[in-house]
Amino acid sequence: MMSVKTKKLLVFFGHPAQYLFFKETIRVLQQRGNKVKIIIKTKDVLEHLVKSDGFEYTNILKNKRGDSKFSIIISLLRRNIKLIPIIIKFKPDLMISTDATIAQLGKLFRVPRITITEDDYKVIKPLADLSYPLTNYILCPTVCDVGRYQQKKIGYNGYMKLAYLHPSIFEFNAKIFLKYKLPEKFALIRLAQLTAYHDKGINGISTAVLDEIIKKLKFKNISPIISSEYDLDEKYKDFGLKIDPSDIHHVLHEASILISDSQSMSVEASILGIPSLRYSSFTGKISVLEELENKYLLTFGFQIGNEKELISKLYQILQTENFKKQFEIKKNIMLNDKINVTKFLIWFIEEFPFSPKIFLSNSKIQENFR
Repeated sequence: MMSVKTKKLLVFFGHPAQYLFFKETIRVLQQRGNKVKIIIKTKDVLEHLVKSDGFEYTNILKNKRGDSKFSIIISLLRRNIKLIPIIIKFKPDLMISTDATIAQLGKLFRVPRITITEDDYKVIKPLADLSYPLTNYILCPTVCDVGRYQQKKIGYNGYMKLAYLHPSIFEFNAKIFLKYKLPEKFALIRLAQLTAYHDKGINGISTAVLDEIIKKLKFKNISPIISSEYDLDEKYKDFGLKIDPSDIHHVLHEASILISDSQSMSVEASILGIPSLRYSSFTGKISVLEELENKYLLTFGFQIGNEKELISKLYQILQTENFKKQFEIKKNIMLNDKINVTKFLIWFIEEFPFSPKIFLSNSKIQENFR
């Protein structure tokens, strides 16, 4: 393969999942002499994660954005204004983000840019239409649909979450898990806030459904543990999990099952071999989860209103003898099918601008990264 000089890379993260996807790649690129400028905006636990990992970064939007269309437009303008002097001063060789700002400013300053995503075009259409026409490449799992921008797609045989939960990268730490003093048998219930732009009109686990889930778990002598992105009602306080966000995957690793309205954590559970049940309006709309459900049988989705089917599936799984061992086998089948996403990312960036042409002429080259 061609040898390419070290690079100046600018990455902009607008969500914790995007940072987790890229953090190991950044670490390796920096170790190899590349300069990586990390830009973030305030979103959930994003800044906490970046700071905890010891990376230098710049937060260009310290206040949380509103959810109205007007707030989104104003936020986009502010990001552009804040990023322009950074780009002029840093002079990046390549810019990477999910954010439309990077696609727009990359086009303006003639800097190569890559848009990363794990969402299908229809799910994020308004946002995709702001970035996809202006980006050079769309880096996403093979199963993702990018609409009419297929010619820009770099589809890798994996998932974004594999970049930080692949067995070669994630190692369960019993010491971290034990400090939370959780019961021997517990189910993790993850409640998402559902306030992102693409969450508009999306519903998740209601109080009534949550009560039924807790009732069924207690009947099977499994303790419900709730990780919530919003304040819980007083009656659920005893089940609430107060956790350092950096530790959540060590807890998920030991759960008997995940019940969630979070799409991201459902993918994470699948990669760790933990059975997951999803109750969300997103069910049937996200290709990554559809593959994990229909091809690998690692997760199961239920549309709003189908709570009886959800509870029935929960009971069925908990009744199955050695179900955790069965899901471990399914996970290993999935992992054997997929590439090491981090190794692929490192190659793709280090060999840029040659790597896209190499990949598009022979996508099987990714099979070298296992």
